[in-house]
Amino acid sequence: MLDGRSVETSMGFGADSGLPMATRSGDVPPGALFYLPRSKLFDDASLEKMLYERAGLLGLSGISGDMRVLQECKDPLAVAAIEYFVYAMTKYAGAYAAVLGSLDAFVFTAGIGEHSAPVRAALCAKMACLGVKLDERANVSNGPRISTLDSAGSVWLILFPAD
Repeated sequence: MLDGRSVETSMGFGADSGLPMATRSGDVPPGALFYLPRSKLFDDASLEKMLYERAGLLGLSGISGDMRVLQECKDPLAVAAIEYFVYAMTKYAGAYAAVLGSLDAFVFTAGIGEHSAPVRAALCAKMACLGVKLDERANVSNGPRISTLDSAGSVWLILFPAD
């Protein structure tokens, strides 16, 4: 957000752009979308099914698309899937901070952002170069503010009521 207006989002047109999700791929190089059908590895329907239903955290780990399951698992593929998710978030956070010219506030919401203190901590550690300082106790107790008072940008957590 810049001056109260949304200027960018990590949600793209389809599963092939943005952050990886439970089963949706996130960023896929456009050339791959041409190469895979031409190589006869996928037809249109099977490529769409793979990108929307069998990719993301599930595809990376081969175990689950559920971050809670992956965090409990010690399998190296589960660890790698979580590390990739944090890496992808770091790229978006850094790019958006550059586009905006600074980082005034960062807000975690929804599924993983709302429920995973370890993922929030990992991203905040990566954002230390932007002056972000995590309040570990506030993070574990779900904030709402999870950054220290002297953090260059404030970091918040919005919890939504359970259905």
